[in-house]
Amino acid sequence: MLILSRTIKRAVQFGLRYLIVATVLAVMGVHVMANDHAVRDSTPRIAVVSAFAPEMEILGQELQNRSERVVNGVRFTAGTLDGHEVVLFLSGISVVNAAMTVQLALERFAIEGIVFSGIAGGVDPALGIGDVVVVERWGQYLEMLFARETEGDWVPVPFFEYPYGNFEMMFPRSITVLRDGYEEPESRFWFRVDDTLLMAAQRAAQKITLERCTTDGRCLDRIPRIEVGGSGVSGGVFVDNAVFREWVFGTFGARVLDMESAAVAHVAYANDVPFVAVRSLADLAGGGESANEMETFLDLAAGNAAVLVRAMLQEMPHPN
Repeated sequence: MLILSRTIKRAVQFGLRYLIVATVLAVMGVHVMANDHAVRDSTPRIAVVSAFAPEMEILGQELQNRSERVVNGVRFTAGTLDGHEVVLFLSGISVVNAAMTVQLALERFAIEGIVFSGIAGGVDPALGIGDVVVVERWGQYLEMLFARETEGDWVPVPFFEYPYGNFEMMFPRSITVLRDGYEEPESRFWFRVDDTLLMAAQRAAQKITLERCTTDGRCLDRIPRIEVGGSGVSGGVFVDNAVFREWVFGTFGARVLDMESAAVAHVAYANDVPFVAVRSLADLAGGGESANEMETFLDLAAGNAAVLVRAMLQEMPHPN
């Protein structure tokens, strides 16, 4: 009790000293910002998120009324884009970074919707480099059980739910998620995107043409197209393997795979915030004829994704 009393006394003394200093500085005309961890931006905004800097640079070029703040090392850039109040930030690469940064944004800003712009690997054989895909749902396909081998067969433990077939010892399983109003964790594999945002993508797709050439003159043999619908999967691995790619397409019906979108969809669902991901193909996840294509077409793919995000914002209702 004595230690607790001393701690409280010191906290009160510190608080009074801070208040006195802040008051004096305010009288002198100096604005005192509270600890950034405690400050919340109350302006309703759309979060526009990217995993790679090139995507964010493209979108940031048109941002008006720009202001920046850094929380836990993450730089959030707020402003106006196509008539909408937005906040732009990088998620970081892979599922943990993406979930962490998006949850941080939800706690610091009044986020009314999340639009993820990024590159992906193509899984559907009908798609090609540069195509932009906006799927209806995302699943975390690398949430797995690694089964033991018994008498030449894989034997999974019985206490998980396995909605899809295995890839050798790897058995995909559903995950559990908590949400406000749920007394027990919910088990699910897919997280659906927001219908209104999906319709904005459909309308925008009719109005834009994507680029087919890189800035250094390397051109695709066709004009990339926009595909809306289907499924996508995410997990913490960069896939460049033709056999695994075929399994992903055949098992999940996935059109694309990446390392972030399903994690963000999970966070958005848990927080009841509308979400959609715009993914442009920079490589074919091992399905190409030669070496991985990402380094060649990253900027082209990022640019095409950003173009669709801008067009989607223009199709979304503007505030009165």
